[in-house]
Amino acid sequence: MQFDLITDDRALKAFCEQASQTSAIAVDTEFVRTRTLYPILGLIQLYDGQSLVLVDPQKIDDFAPLVALMENESVVKVLHSCSEDLETFWHSLKVVPRPLFDTQFAACLLNKGATLGYANLVELMLGVKLDKGESRTDWTARPLSPEQCQYAANDVLYLLQLYPQLHREIVEADRLEWVYAEMHQLGKKKQTKLPSELAYLGVKNNWQTHGRSLYLLKELAKWRIEQARERDMALNFVVRESNLLAIAKKRPQNKGALFNLDGMTPQEARIHGSALLSLVDASADVPPELYPPAVERLNEFPDYKKLAASIRTLCLQVSEQQNIPVEIIGSKKQINQLLKWLWFDLDETREMGLTPDLLSGWRKPLLQKGIEELTGVKLESKK
Repeated sequence: MQFDLITDDRALKAFCEQASQTSAIAVDTEFVRTRTLYPILGLIQLYDGQSLVLVDPQKIDDFAPLVALMENESVVKVLHSCSEDLETFWHSLKVVPRPLFDTQFAACLLNKGATLGYANLVELMLGVKLDKGESRTDWTARPLSPEQCQYAANDVLYLLQLYPQLHREIVEADRLEWVYAEMHQLGKKKQTKLPSELAYLGVKNNWQTHGRSLYLLKELAKWRIEQARERDMALNFVVRESNLLAIAKKRPQNKGALFNLDGMTPQEARIHGSALLSLVDASADVPPELYPPAVERLNEFPDYKKLAASIRTLCLQVSEQQNIPVEIIGSKKQINQLLKWLWFDLDETREMGLTPDLLSGWRKPLLQKGIEELTGVKLESKK
């Protein structure tokens, strides 16, 4: 299959106008994310069944036609394992493709295998073995090699060939709306940020701090995530998470004490020492009534293990009834998300305006009644 490399606005607009007349297009992205908080878009691959194009975002000034195509409700966007692609689209273009058909999720619903990689699914369904040799390449470097371009083109060439059979089988199983609902929920998550003042809730072992130390951890985590967002730097390349916890516990008073903290690198202490010490100093004058409440932990709730096991059993029962893998009905992480939402006074899911996965989309009618019976909570009133 030949492909065209799009490097100007006019060619992109022409392709998008052509693709908008089709019922479905295959979409993929290549990006780099090593030291950055956000993915750096390197390439966009599109295939509408007639033309296969590789869009070089470094050469494009006007992405409006592509954004319009991604939002065109009459054109299904076919992607595979699209979580990072959605994040890339949202950060780079402020768009989430819709409606979205994810071939990995569809294959899982059809019991073809849990979380099948693209190459494995192509081999399973089409009998084609793909070369994955360029998967770790730098997609922001130019020029792109012929091998890179061919690799990228294959990611949408076969994707569109997978779609008709998967779509037909999903429709026959009456689960097309499940696919769309799952991807809609995923898209909402990618567009939602945790407020920076709650970043400390995601710090590992945050429960080990209390009072002033917890207040300091909250301020440190807020400072770090705001630095990361402003400078587009991965969180642990600002200051490692374990060092935030160490500072909150030890509350060093000078640079010597900061440098001597276990795990603190000279670079972190040198670059951010003044900012970190100023946060330590400011925390000394904060009255106790402004300290955050103690961090809640699920295993401190007496009914946690028993109830989590019961919800897991419910998920197993539903998976058997529906003949789909239990992993996509309710994972341990999703069960914990639900229980935190039910029990915690301060819950990340609620604070971001989201609903737990087990009570959203296609899972809700399958699980809500059973969860209400197990928890004794009328969930429609729990917002």
